[in-house]
Amino acid sequence: MMFGIATALKSFPLAFRFALREMRGGLRGFYVFILCILLGTAAIAGVNSVGRAMTSAIRAQGSEILAGDIRFGLKQREAKPEELAYLESLGKVSLSSNLRSMARLADKSSQALAELKAVDGAYPLYGRFIAQPDRPLSNLLAEDAGLYGAVVQPALMDRLGLKIGDHVLLGELSFVIRATIVSEPDLLSDGFAFAPRILISRDALARTGLVRTGSLIDNNYRIKLDDPDRKARQLKRQAEAKFPEAGWSIRGANNAAPSLSDNIKRFSDFLTLVGLAALAAGGVGVANAVSAFLDQKRQVIASFKSLGAPGHLIVTIYMIQILAIATIAVTAGVVIGAAITPVATYFLRGFLPVPDSFPLYPVALGIAALFGLLTTVAFSILPLGRARLVRATELFRSQSYEGWRRVPMRYYIGAFIAFGLVAALAIFSSEDRFIATAFLGSTAVAFVVLRLVALGISAIARHAPKVSSPALRLAIGNIHRPGALTAPVVLSLGLGLTLLASLALIEGNLRGNLSGALAEKAPNFFFVDIQGKDVEGFRELVQQKAPAGKVAEVPMLRGRIVAFNGEDVQKRSIPQAARWVLQGDRGITYSDMLPANASLDEGQWWTADYNGEPLVSFSGEEGRELGLRIGDTVTVNVLGRSITARIANFRAVEWRSMSINFVMVFSPNTFKGAPHAWLATLTDTGATSAQDATVMNAVTNAYPGITTIRVKDALDVAAGLVGQLAIGVRAAASIALLVSVLVLAGAIAAGNRARIHDAVVLKTLGARRTMLMRAYLYEYFLLGLSASAFALLAAAGASWYAVTEIMELPFTFLTGTAVGTVLIALVLTAGTGLIGTWSVLGQKAAPVLREL
Repeated sequence: MMFGIATALKSFPLAFRFALREMRGGLRGFYVFILCILLGTAAIAGVNSVGRAMTSAIRAQGSEILAGDIRFGLKQREAKPEELAYLESLGKVSLSSNLRSMARLADKSSQALAELKAVDGAYPLYGRFIAQPDRPLSNLLAEDAGLYGAVVQPALMDRLGLKIGDHVLLGELSFVIRATIVSEPDLLSDGFAFAPRILISRDALARTGLVRTGSLIDNNYRIKLDDPDRKARQLKRQAEAKFPEAGWSIRGANNAAPSLSDNIKRFSDFLTLVGLAALAAGGVGVANAVSAFLDQKRQVIASFKSLGAPGHLIVTIYMIQILAIATIAVTAGVVIGAAITPVATYFLRGFLPVPDSFPLYPVALGIAALFGLLTTVAFSILPLGRARLVRATELFRSQSYEGWRRVPMRYYIGAFIAFGLVAALAIFSSEDRFIATAFLGSTAVAFVVLRLVALGISAIARHAPKVSSPALRLAIGNIHRPGALTAPVVLSLGLGLTLLASLALIEGNLRGNLSGALAEKAPNFFFVDIQGKDVEGFRELVQQKAPAGKVAEVPMLRGRIVAFNGEDVQKRSIPQAARWVLQGDRGITYSDMLPANASLDEGQWWTADYNGEPLVSFSGEEGRELGLRIGDTVTVNVLGRSITARIANFRAVEWRSMSINFVMVFSPNTFKGAPHAWLATLTDTGATSAQDATVMNAVTNAYPGITTIRVKDALDVAAGLVGQLAIGVRAAASIALLVSVLVLAGAIAAGNRARIHDAVVLKTLGARRTMLMRAYLYEYFLLGLSASAFALLAAAGASWYAVTEIMELPFTFLTGTAVGTVLIALVLTAGTGLIGTWSVLGQKAAPVLREL
């Protein structure tokens, strides 16, 4: 193999001259080739560039997004005097508090969940808060004539039928709405919100009565550093060393919105893989185009061989031409991909951080270009290897050439290496390498299976019983004859349809579960921040308003896992699937009994009167993913105090039940005397929306400090997000389907030469044009039906696995999606096929017969 490479390099100058001379004829025959590579490259370049544009904008605008140079977050408590003194020594401090609360009309007739944010006079330290009418925020929130002001998002005003100047109740205090929120600089750093936002002053928050024992409140201390050059990482180490028990989360401006950045990267990676699938589908078109091109060049190749040209010279000549054409396609794709960035940022501006200018991202564009070129090489090597071994006499004598079985092993090795490089590039450029590997593995398996399916269809057609219809008999013969469209149609269209149908089934099941199965299993309400002294009264009130409902309540605190077996969790290698357990604070509880909705996987539950070493029950699946075992210790920071407990057992937790579930349940003695609130649910499967509204209104008016979350509303928000994400995913998947259509068109065009001869001979023997049209229509119909049948089977299997095993939700096969997939396949194959072969039907016989 090394000798062959050295020989090819030696003859490269001569091959290059011949390649340039042959390319004077233009790019005819390579238009499908160019479009396949161009679309795939453009998709990858565009997705990567837009993703990098947003992540770089988040870094560049970090101080504005965070509203500070660094942020210290505390859960359920404010900083102690010595902690606050340390923070103030770093620079100017601004404190804001975030919590959920019920916003009520002044006459208490209606209410809605709201995200409440209380800010001090220093807010924001960076960026600008914009309201409508646009007045200084301190004036809008100030007390005037005994009333504090509030600034709210328009969605809340629409939900409650409010307008500027109206009053709204928060806890036990009435506010006047003085403006609506237009732009909030640190909105993204605060994370995802399930409800509309209300801004009030911290002075007003103290008078609402909402901040009580165990209240789920986030206190964020933002600092404008006196020394901006000090690194957030250094300050974090210093603060944690000085106050090891503080339990605060520390975030710098260079990591202002980590969840958003991570989601952008994951979504970009996924769309990149979809674009790579489009390139893979286009690779079939590349192979077809190269084969057709070499078929057209058979007389030229014969002339080269007659003059003594060795096989490696011929391969080098046409590889140079193919790479030159691929470079044109890749360059065009990169240019289009780069142009996607300013278009996307124009529409995203105002929703997500985007750069003010339109910079180029050479790494993103370079990766896309490499994908395009490597895909071209991978799919071109075998056709080139086949061409070099065909003798000159065979080329002059036949209209096409065969010889796949005789391709030397070195060409298979070369193709394998090229495909390996594509896979390696995809895996190592991805944020989640496991998903990338699984996606690429699935695509490779799909290619192999599709090839086998194509062979199976040909075999079935070959052994099918004879039918009386001449058109149908001709169509069946066309499916298994040499040079048939079966393989390219099934490969390209099958892959594109599989991808589109899989995504449609996953999205449909996810939406269906959010609005159906999950909604039916889920409680009607979650009630948060119930004070211990109010639990009995709350229970009696709910049972009075919903006598058929079931009320469940548990004590709840917030805690953040800081160590396993004494080792800092940030120093451990954590699997992607389990990282969510360690991200931020988790709800925790204690109980002397095993929760009714869980079962023991391993270990023993403690006795009701247990009073020894603190023990914890860990969720079994998550615990094992974290590498934990019975007897290991878990250290949790709660209210600024680190508590270490030993794992006594693992529980099987049914998360999709959406009932009260916790990763960790502690023995009661662990938090003896610790201040906390209670969490409760109400499940009433027969309740109507009006009855739910009655319960919500009664609880909110009787206990203004209790936050009532209607689960159906939260599921509706989640379903809306799924729908928005599905638009981008389907758009990317549609590119793969478009490439499949191009491959089909290219395969039809490549086979038209043989079809012209067949059509002329049949017409000479008396066949009518209508009969030939029916034959082609039957052929395309059968191929489209076969491709769609495989796509449905593969999509059903892939989506079933994704929904049941990854999302752990029930799966339903969606008949509408199946029918849509079949119709798309039939329309594409029949429409593209008839358009591509229309010229065949009108071909005059004399010029063709003279060549026979």
